[in-house]
Amino acid sequence: MAIEFRRSAIAFTLLLFIHVAHSFYLPGVAPQDFEKGDELKVKVNKLTSIKTQLPYSYYSLPFCQPKKIVDSTENLGEVLRGDRIENAPYSFKMREAKMCNVLCRVTLDAKTAKAFKEKIDDEYRVNMILDNLPLVVPIERGDQGSPPVVYQLGYHVGLKGQYEGSKEQKYFMHNHLAFTVRYHLDMQTDSARIVGFEVKPYSVKHEYDGEWSEKARLTTCDPHKKRLVVSSSTPQEVEPKKEIIFTYDESEVKWASRWDAYLLMSDNQIHWFSIVNSLMIVLFLSGMVAMIMLRTLYRDISRYNELETQEEAQEETGWKLVHGDVFRLPANSDLLCVYVGTGVQCLGMVFVTMIFAMLGFLSPSNRGGLMTAMLLLWVFMGLFAGYAASRLYKMFKGTEWKRIAFRTAFLFPAVVSSIFFVLNALIWGQKSSGAVPFGTMFALIFLWFGISVPLVFVGAYLGFKKPPVDDPVKTNKIPRQIPEQAWYMNPIFSILIGGILPFGAVFIELFFILTSIWLNQFYYIFGFLFLVFVILIVTCAEITVVLCYFQLCSEDYLWWWRSYLTSGSSALYLFLYATFYFFTKLQITKLVSAMLYFGYMLIASYAFFVLTGTIGFYACLWFTRLIYSSVKID
Repeated sequence: MAIEFRRSAIAFTLLLFIHVAHSFYLPGVAPQDFEKGDELKVKVNKLTSIKTQLPYSYYSLPFCQPKKIVDSTENLGEVLRGDRIENAPYSFKMREAKMCNVLCRVTLDAKTAKAFKEKIDDEYRVNMILDNLPLVVPIERGDQGSPPVVYQLGYHVGLKGQYEGSKEQKYFMHNHLAFTVRYHLDMQTDSARIVGFEVKPYSVKHEYDGEWSEKARLTTCDPHKKRLVVSSSTPQEVEPKKEIIFTYDESEVKWASRWDAYLLMSDNQIHWFSIVNSLMIVLFLSGMVAMIMLRTLYRDISRYNELETQEEAQEETGWKLVHGDVFRLPANSDLLCVYVGTGVQCLGMVFVTMIFAMLGFLSPSNRGGLMTAMLLLWVFMGLFAGYAASRLYKMFKGTEWKRIAFRTAFLFPAVVSSIFFVLNALIWGQKSSGAVPFGTMFALIFLWFGISVPLVFVGAYLGFKKPPVDDPVKTNKIPRQIPEQAWYMNPIFSILIGGILPFGAVFIELFFILTSIWLNQFYYIFGFLFLVFVILIVTCAEITVVLCYFQLCSEDYLWWWRSYLTSGSSALYLFLYATFYFFTKLQITKLVSAMLYFGYMLIASYAFFVLTGTIGFYACLWFTRLIYSSVKID
């Protein structure tokens, strides 16, 4: 009976798994089915600019408003990204085209005209959402070998230009929007799914007969007389006391599948080139490690193990000479334990996040999902941070595990939070929607103090309870004098050299990541990113092992911190590349926007430092324990 029960339980679990797999839509959240005539609810999101990087609420400008504005922001990640999702005054019906719909009439005063001009100057774009799909503007390209149409997220508030024969610069408003809803029709049920949401913006100075009323008929856009807006030949100026009439069209087109148009923005060949470039670096380093392990070390260990006479023992040279000092306690060992624990926390967060992203749980359609997942994973990985820090601390013969747990729980988050609070204050000063509200700030503090800190202490307690890791060789009481080193074994030089190859393995993919963050483009090829991440781990481990071996052969046994800093120095090159990217790819001119960019890139570089440093440290720790446990020491 027990066997039968287990079989039933297994069968039920499999059926449940299959049901979940079939019911879950990848990537992202499932789309809705719409019948003909169903209402389509359009939502407005933030105004964004790649020139300022400061988002603003849609209704911070005097656009047409619904009777009641309702906030629809869904998760923590959306709030941190500056998303402010609200209902819109647009009214769509499924598979029912409507042309020349009048939204409202607005008369500008000096203040509102100035606000519109500032946003046009800074090239702000309006972002909207329909059935969880973002609004895009199709842009035709004539380049051979590239997609005929590329898509820009959101449409520009307006544009600057000149009338023919005039040199005076004018501001024009995009006040007519020609929406296109792409859908996929199910012939069996006659229901449809929305697969695309596009717009072509126009600037049109609308005219009408008689006095204005809600039922006034426009002479510039009248479907009854087949007058439709197809160009901006008579644009709408932005000036005080100017009247602006906002209108829109809605048309619908059959299309194939959801998200196809949005994700045809990148050239996969470049990503494959990135992978091949990274693999070449890994093969080069793997060859060096193999040479060291199979030839040099094998020969050295064999020779050392065959030593019999005292004379031969006195003639020892190389890495075995420092066996009595190689596991000597490093300077600032407590701080090293803290940084190793923090690196384990970062490594676990990044690894699990990429697994979820590859499975489609964190696709572009799940707005804010990536940031929310990273925050929550960081909090729960505090358990492993405390465990790793206390295990290393106990190996260093430490006794006060609570002190290490406290430092691990607070050092890295405190540095990041300090930078974040300063940046948030700057965003508040600009009255941007990107500023984190007080309620969200309280939630972040609760996640830190209420969940992360206790988990770090639990992990530290569990790690400290386990027996200590014994060194493979005994440490001498008197430290050995380190001989004068060659110029190329100088610590600063070797550390800086060690960071080049790990950075070289990721810098091509780094370009796409920076572009998605700062130029408002989708990043969705997490499979490539995971491969690059694995290559980064291997590269950090191998370059640290190679340089650690050369260091020990030079009779320099101070490898603890150098192993961490060797691979961790790749973060310096990441920040330098971010600086190069700022001056060559971005058009940021405002001081606050530049401070935001460098502040956030400093946080990213700091996290990259502790992640890569920890990988290098553990690789070197494994390597030294391996080689010194393989030789006979009297």
